[in-house]
Amino acid sequence: MAVTAKTPSIKPNEFSKAVGRSLRRAGKQARKIARMHGTPVYIMKNGKVVAEKP
Repeated sequence: MAVTAKTPSIKPNEFSKAVGRSLRRAGKQARKIARMHGTPVYIMKNGKVVAEKP
């Protein structure tokens, strides 16, 4: 008997939206923690990595 892969239960478009929401939520949480500890947040600007104060 051959093993078949399960199809995802959500559509790719819904998955993309969920990933976008998750990334925004993770960024918000990272900025919040950086503010609490007084550390910079590293982001990409014009193809370069720069440290910004949150």
